[in-house]
Parts: sequence; C-alpha cells; structure tokens
Amino acid sequence: MAEEKVKNIEAKSKDIEVKKGGAVAKPTPSRALSPFEEMDRLFERFFTRPWARSFMSEWPSLAEGGAFFDRKLPRVDVIDRDDEVVVRVEVPGVDKKDLDVSVTDNTVSISGITSREEKEERGDYYRSEISHGSFSRVVALPSDVNSDKARAKFRDGLVELTLPKIEKSKRKKIAID
Repeated sequence: MAEEKVKNIEAKSKDIEVKKGGAVAKPTPSRALSPFEEMDRLFERFFTRPWARSFMSEWPSLAEGGAFFDRKLPRVDVIDRDDEVVVRVEVPGVDKKDLDVSVTDNTVSISGITSREEKEERGDYYRSEISHGSFSRVVALPSDVNSDKARAKFRDGLVELTLPKIEKSKRKKIAID
C-alpha cells in the first residue's frame, strides 16, 4: 500500500498517469497554441466568472479577430530558379499608384496604402464605412540579385518581380552514403 502511494506521488510530480496494477502511461503531447488561441483561452477563463458573463457575449472571439492581422501583411511567394528569383506578392484591392516596391542586392521591400469606402442607403437606413491603412513587408532573398535589371508586373492584385541573379546557382548532385 505504501509502495503504491510513493509511485502515485512520483508519477504526479512527473505528469505521468499511473494505471491500476502499477502500469505507467506516458502523457500524449498536445499541439502548441498560437498566441491568439492562448489569449482567447485566457479571456474565456477570466470572463466565465459569474460577474463577467454579461460582458462575454459582447466581445468577439480573439481567434476570429486573428484574420484582421493576416490582412495587414501581403502574402509573398519566393521562387528560386537557376538564373533568377521570382517574387509574387498578393495585394488585392490596392491600386498600382499606391504601391512602392524597392529592391536591394538581397531584399525586396513592398509597401502600400489601402483605402476602402462603402455606402449603403435604403429608405431611412444609411450606412457608410471608410477605412484607410498601410502595409509594409521586407522579404529576404535566397541569393544576391542584380537590382538594376529587375522587372515588375502588376495585374489583378498580384505584383510579380523577376530578379536576375548576379551569379547563376550551380546545382550539384551529391551522393548519399
């Protein structure tokens, strides 16, 4: 009996579950939570108190609000080819005149201004929403490029940069032992 209590105490201190008969089961790993999920959990724990339940229905979930932050930075694809690097940047809803793209030997910087205006009128009902914002993103390139010979195209909210490499990358097959 005393030996079983010692096993239980040791197992609890190591977060290990002791099953009947003295068998020990290892804990299953859980996935890491994103910062938004952790904050959402913290707020849910805080607002489950009886005095705060009335406020809980008024607040949006932080997991839903995470989409807001995704929209601030444009999504980028970097494709490393033998003689060039291609960078594709998604900037939906942004005009060509509101974009600024600059290239150095090993980075690409893209910034822009977003604006949206929406109006709706139905009888006595009137709604107007105006939003303005800006974004900026710097992307490291996999190799040095010749910024003087860089080319850029903009079509349907997609910027495509073609950047010739200074030295072509030489691929070499390596034997595996």
